[in-house]
Amino acid sequence: MDDEQGGGQVEQEPGSGILHVFGRQLKRFRECTEYDRAAFGSATGYSASTIASYEQGRRVPSPRFIEQADELLGARGVLVEMKEEVARAQYPPFFRDAAKLEAEAVELHVYANQAVPGLLQTEQYARAVFVNWRPLYDEETVEQRVVARLARQEILAGRPLPTFSFVIEEAVLGRPLGGAGVMRGQLEQILLVGQQRNVEVQIMPTKREEHAGLAGPFTLIETTEGRRIAYVEVHKLSRLYTERRAVREIEEQYGLLRAQALTPRESLALIEKLLGET
Repeated sequence: MDDEQGGGQVEQEPGSGILHVFGRQLKRFRECTEYDRAAFGSATGYSASTIASYEQGRRVPSPRFIEQADELLGARGVLVEMKEEVARAQYPPFFRDAAKLEAEAVELHVYANQAVPGLLQTEQYARAVFVNWRPLYDEETVEQRVVARLARQEILAGRPLPTFSFVIEEAVLGRPLGGAGVMRGQLEQILLVGQQRNVEVQIMPTKREEHAGLAGPFTLIETTEGRRIAYVEVHKLSRLYTERRAVREIEEQYGLLRAQALTPRESLALIEKLLGET
């Protein structure tokens, strides 16, 4: 599952209202204390301009900041209660529901044909993805997207361990976004994660004559409640499928893709070979 397709600036996005609500509450609590923005920023480790951005709803504060602010300002949990909704605001609007389901997954299966899946991306590769997006993001939005993407990767080490599988087009690994050094680090990351017992990575060779995934990328999710869902994304549009027939069709595609791709062992060997050539 990915959010490569972007979205606009955070302050312009639908669903960012929670940021303005949080910001107003933060400012109200701060003004009830002895802190001005500079002093509060110093106490939390942020600049006065960053505190202003939080209070104006222009930036997404980290969970750590929210916890600090709640304690320092004596908010008694008011700010912490908004932490989950504030965290969701860091994603493009079309991805927010999918991100919530992803975080609840016990199984997650991804077919990627445009870029390395977000759950496998390094910080440098993720930044290259967002820097290359058009229309251009400003620097603040790029950094926010990178932080959000890396935060999603916490589910790879969840307890109990979820099951993950990835089918990645070989052509994706030959596209050195960010340069050769960035791509080398990315290949190393895929190799490292692919060796985990709960993760399988398969590469779809470019020269395959049969291919079941020509309709584009998708993600299959099974939640802790046993719900089976398919997520499909194209440009700025996305859709979650929950109806069993539609999900089954995409599950069939994924089963065929896995049969057509290299085995996990062959795939890791190919990545090692590409690393040697990078």
